[in-house]
Amino acid sequence: MLRIALIAHDNKKDSMVELVGKFAEELRDCLLVATGKTGALLKKHYDLDIKRVMSGPLGGDQQVGAMVAGGKLDAVIFLRDPLTAQPHEPDITALMRVCDVHDIPLATNNASGMLILKDFLSRNR
Repeated sequence: MLRIALIAHDNKKDSMVELVGKFAEELRDCLLVATGKTGALLKKHYDLDIKRVMSGPLGGDQQVGAMVAGGKLDAVIFLRDPLTAQPHEPDITALMRVCDVHDIPLATNNASGMLILKDFLSRNR
């Protein structure tokens, strides 16, 4: 079973909803983890079974990083807003480092998120 984490800065939450919507049926067969508000939005829109961790400002991104370090995730999609991210939003630096150390793919925008989901979900059939 694929294990995927989903995180989005405030200005990218709609993009995450749209991205996940393109793969919602296939993602039902995956273990999904999301930070607080992102997970709530995805649950509301698609009724997916999502393990929610804390919101980003409260350390949810760090919880996801610990899951990466513990070998509990296969990919991370963190749609970040490079232009208008707010001070309370999670910083991707630590998460990127742990993904690189453990060779876990990390998408930071819609295009790379789409590629990861297409590839992983096609191999999981």
